[in-house]
Amino acid sequence: MRLTPVDCTVLSHLIGMCDTIKHLDLTRCQIQCEGIHRLGPGLHKCEMLRLGENRLGDPGVKLLSMALKNPECKIQKLWLFNIGLRDSSAEELVSALSTIRSLNGLNLSFNWLTDRSVPALRHLILTLPSLQWIGLWRNQFSETGKKELMSLQDPRPRLSVTT
Repeated sequence: MRLTPVDCTVLSHLIGMCDTIKHLDLTRCQIQCEGIHRLGPGLHKCEMLRLGENRLGDPGVKLLSMALKNPECKIQKLWLFNIGLRDSSAEELVSALSTIRSLNGLNLSFNWLTDRSVPALRHLILTLPSLQWIGLWRNQFSETGKKELMSLQDPRPRLSVTT
């Protein structure tokens, strides 16, 4: 279902009336930067948020990152697969995600991340003890980058890193 910016405004208003949203699935809704701008104020209320297969690109990821920095963020699982995430906005996203103490599952698969993002991702994994799973399939990591990320599972047996 395609959500227009007006649809996102209405949805944002509805979210604003709730304390917590258990599961918000906006996969393939063709939300772009403007949609994230309008939804942003309430996204922190979601426990599970799926935004995959929306062309957010760098501008949308930056807006999403600002929304995720809310100190009352309740997100436990975040699906951001195939959103056009690149190295240029990965550090800002990781910075926002590292403040979400409840985050235990993250899917960043099918994006354009390269080895340039490995230090930021390592930092995220090392600073978020609640993180149990991070999906990184089908990015542009070299074998060395994949090994660096996978090696973080050794000291944390409950962590699953999939590349």
